[in-house]
Amino acid sequence: EPDSIDDLRQLLISANKHGIIDVDALKRLEGSLSVSEKQVSDVMIPRGQMVSLSINSSFLDLMKEVVESGHSRFPVHGEDKDEIVGILLAKDLLRGVVVDNGPSDIHGLIRPAVLIPESKQLSVLLKEFRQSRNHMAIVIDEHGGVSGLITIEDVLEEIVGEIDDEHDEANEDVMIAAQADGQFIVDALTPIADFNHQFGAHFPDDEYDTIAGYIVSAIGHLPESGEELTLGRFHFRVGQADSRRIHRFI
Repeated sequence: EPDSIDDLRQLLISANKHGIIDVDALKRLEGSLSVSEKQVSDVMIPRGQMVSLSINSSFLDLMKEVVESGHSRFPVHGEDKDEIVGILLAKDLLRGVVVDNGPSDIHGLIRPAVLIPESKQLSVLLKEFRQSRNHMAIVIDEHGGVSGLITIEDVLEEIVGEIDDEHDEANEDVMIAAQADGQFIVDALTPIADFNHQFGAHFPDDEYDTIAGYIVSAIGHLPESGEELTLGRFHFRVGQADSRRIHRFI
């Protein structure tokens, strides 16, 4: 019986190798385990990447920022960006347009902000998000300043992987790119059929659609950057990976 999280991971990897669970299930289970080990600071959106609104902005300026960002929730700050006065939902702002042709100010539309420390466990935060029905929290550093924000989507992505929506940019990169040294960079989402066609390979595509799915199954776990595997005449090295998925091979 497993005595630690690492033991449990090895048990899950073994279950995948024996065909009890597939690679996608393994990744979700490993993601669930990672949530119990990580803190908010590990996955938060840092302050420099936050899209926040000034409470003193005109209604037209607010609408422009909301439309351009594509987000649905925004921290609202006062004179200083460390002075978080609340959260503005895009739907509340739009409701004001429909009812009042635009509010004279947004004070009445702002909802209370949830402030949390960087050290809060993700598993605890996910439970609080579900209980309170809040979907965003402002992350505060040890000095009381704003260090970032985190949403329920950020936490869920640790479990299920990247969640793209209609505002996320499509990946238009070349899936297979030749390098000057004779190697190739292969996007992890390259269909196996395309890989086979490009290189004259014969990897089966009846169980896995992408080259990443096939290689992860062959390795038996979600590999880290730098891990290598030889399959027939092909040698793969993981060029980039994070705790949720592989991005590319070399």
